[in-house]
Parts: sequence; structure tokens; C-alpha cells
Amino acid sequence: MKYTQGKSLSVEEAQGIATEALLQLSRDPEQIGRFLAFSGIGPEMIRAAANEPGFLAGVLEFYMMDEPLLLAFCENAGVRPTMIAAARYALAGGDGEDA
Repeated sequence: MKYTQGKSLSVEEAQGIATEALLQLSRDPEQIGRFLAFSGIGPEMIRAAANEPGFLAGVLEFYMMDEPLLLAFCENAGVRPTMIAAARYALAGGDGEDA
């Protein structure tokens, strides 16, 4: 997957990164369980929640809290770790607070 190398990501690019991150999480039962506990939602709610930028920002926040998980995702997805923070920023509306 290729993303803009500029200073900021578009919301669409950020959504693409976060969706890919969520898909990777869903392939690992232990990690998706941790994520569901972190997010407070049930497995049946993921599909609907994935359409919400705040939820996608939360996916990226989850990765940012776990460096080995973050680095594994970045390697698999071909993105720099700094792109995760940039994508989270774009999805959170640039405020860096509410996810």
C-alpha cells in the first residue's frame, strides 16, 4: 500500500491505514481480544464501528500503546511507524485528544 510522503495524510489515507490495522488485528485472536477489551465493544459491533473515524483512531491508538505490535504491523503493511501517528491525528480531527 502506498501513502503520501508529504507532511499530512488525507482522512481517506488515514482510514486506509486504520482499516488495514484493524484487519491485521482481526487475524490474531489474542490481539483482537485485547483490542475489544480496550475499546469496550463486542465483536458484533466491529463492522459498524469501523465506519467511524473516532473508532479507527482508537485502533491506531491501540497499536501506538504496544511497540512490538506497532512495528510488526508497519513491517507487514509497508508503512513507517510515524505514519500511524499521522493517521491517528488525521482521524481524530487533528486535536490529538478524543478518539
